[in-house]
Amino acid sequence: MTTYDARFRIWRGDADGGELTDYTVEVNDGEVVLDIVHRLQATQAPDLAVRWNCKAGKCGSCSAEINGRPRLLCMTRMSVFGPEEMITVTPMRAFPVVRDLVTDVSFNYAKAREIPAFVPPAGLAPGAYRMRQEDVDRSQEFRKCIECFLCQNTCHVVRDHEENKEVFAGPRFLMRIAELDMHPLDAAEEAGLDRRRTAQDDHGLGYCNITKCCTEVCPEGIHITDNALIPMKERVVDRKYDPVVWLGDRIRRRRS
Repeated sequence: MTTYDARFRIWRGDADGGELTDYTVEVNDGEVVLDIVHRLQATQAPDLAVRWNCKAGKCGSCSAEINGRPRLLCMTRMSVFGPEEMITVTPMRAFPVVRDLVTDVSFNYAKAREIPAFVPPAGLAPGAYRMRQEDVDRSQEFRKCIECFLCQNTCHVVRDHEENKEVFAGPRFLMRIAELDMHPLDAAEEAGLDRRRTAQDDHGLGYCNITKCCTEVCPEGIHITDNALIPMKERVVDRKYDPVVWLGDRIRRRRS
């Protein structure tokens, strides 16, 4: 087994401020960054705060930034760094710090509550739903989301502009709206809910300028931009600016 001493620089502090603290810690073959953080807790910094749960890349709890890149601590192998490299671990920058590597991500849960839920078709009994496999496959990709909120953290609309948080849901929740909008059994429109309009007017779809940074950091490999946000933008534009669609909407409203 190969063992070496790695140099770590970890942010320590709370909402009132803090600083980067240097540590030297033992690393063994096959370990991930979360293993090293746990070793630091056990040997040098028992009060180091870090959020984690499954250690298998499925709970999304251990989100942080490693050398400036949003990552899961449990899915970042030490083998990707050189033995002499300084490894800097900091909390997610887009959200308020609670303590050390733990951030307050309640913003995301507030946004989740703003998204109207799936609307089942009227008169369709439970168990009677039928979908084509291609429709299942299309939305299944989005259901892989583990809500690590790395995409929310790296999105510059949220990260660099605090004032946007009130009007912008972020890529994770715009993806949720897109998933529901393309669901063949969602009867939101029949219930008077226009998901495309609310995506644009209420959840800030227009703020997204498709830089694909959210896709780049997704640990589940979800193509957030290409398969959710861009198609949603296209459907919004069709509804709002296509003269044929616009005329059809006007005619339908008059008849109703």
